[in-house]
Amino acid sequence: MDAPADLTDRDKAILEFERSWWHETTPKESLIEERFELSVDRYYEILGELLENPAAYAHDPLGVRRLRRLRDRRRRVRHEQAQRVNEPHGS
Repeated sequence: MDAPADLTDRDKAILEFERSWWHETTPKESLIEERFELSVDRYYEILGELLENPAAYAHDPLGVRRLRRLRDRRRRVRHEQAQRVNEPHGS
């Protein structure tokens, strides 16, 4: 298995941004596009990769754990909603 890649300055900036973006008055999506010059979709792809990167965890363990919990909670909610939609009605 390959060793974890070192974090780039952008990776570190993304982790820091996730800790502090809610202090801003500008919508998060606008901040992402302005600060990182990325589409929102690409930003979240990179963030998802960071959450699985041991170097990101070593850099900011509390932040990465918090983001993983939020991600996992959203996945659970989506899964539960999908199950309810697929349940037969009126039994």
